[in-house]
Amino acid sequence: MTGSSQLPSIEDLKAQAKRLRSALSDADSPPPSHGQSLDLIARQYGFRDWNTLFAAKGNRAEKTLSLGARVKGTYLRQAFSGQIISATALAQSRTRVTILFDEPVDVVTFDSFSAFRHRVTVTLDADGRTSETTSDGRPHMTIA
Repeated sequence: MTGSSQLPSIEDLKAQAKRLRSALSDADSPPPSHGQSLDLIARQYGFRDWNTLFAAKGNRAEKTLSLGARVKGTYLRQAFSGQIISATALAQSRTRVTILFDEPVDVVTFDSFSAFRHRVTVTLDADGRTSETTSDGRPHMTIA
């Protein structure tokens, strides 16, 4: 069975079912129902039926880590909002992104000086977090 983080989005899976139904339409036989098409797609991904696939995928909104997407979260404990200006899919459901911050983020916690970042490149997992952590164990970046 495919892991839920490796599955396409629910919208993409539904679109696949719609294309499958259209492709299986034949003048001599009726096309499969939409539900049957969804079940066939689920079986392609190793699930018993659509309901099982849907439950495995989860009902939460997915993080969109694609070029041009607007994101917000924390970077080195500082809140940010920005836009993804580069995105590359990597193995194991990881994505390398470059984010252009709306407002520069000060990555230094000392009062005596500052170091502002206008953009950063990080590798995020399927949950929108970096595997690299700060000394207290928090991810460098977390997408909300």
